[in-house]
Amino acid sequence: MKRWLALLLLPLLASCGYNTIQRLDEQANSAQGQIEVQLQRRADLIPNLVNTVKGYATHEEQTLNEVTQARAGLVNAIQSKDPSAMADADAKLTGALGRLMVNVEAYPNLKADQSFIRLQDELTGTENRIAVSRNDYNQAVNQYNAYIRQFPAVLTAKVTGAKERKYFTANANAQQGPPTVDFSKPAAAPAKP
Repeated sequence: MKRWLALLLLPLLASCGYNTIQRLDEQANSAQGQIEVQLQRRADLIPNLVNTVKGYATHEEQTLNEVTQARAGLVNAIQSKDPSAMADADAKLTGALGRLMVNVEAYPNLKADQSFIRLQDELTGTENRIAVSRNDYNQAVNQYNAYIRQFPAVLTAKVTGAKERKYFTANANAQQGPPTVDFSKPAAAPAKP
């Protein structure tokens, strides 16, 4: 009798989806980790960029402070491991960097400086990596969320407490839009050292 019961329960246990839920959850955790790595890389590059620009743009202190504060916010969001907080902080840093790049246009020597060019290339590469990591994470979350809603996995998810994961998207408050670049006004003359 016990053998028959075991044989009847085995297919039910095999199809409960517990292992798949765990595998998909770990894939989402791994993908979130990649976002954190790339956002931290970006945050680590910012001080170098700010210091490079500082040498040329001493009177652009407000913009440099905004970038520094936005970077600190990103670092704090990374430590929180909350995808929404990371997305919001990333959007704020993107806006601050956009304003910084608008100010850079007034400094032709800075735009030609090899250190600045390398940093700008590093930031561009990092932005691309962040975009890929966000996409990978959102795909992993999509698979996980879809799976825990399917029968019979939905029952296993309820029993084990598996919850829907958040996508990596900035909320409406954090989306400030792209910076406005207006070249119709003559550039301000750089400050004399």
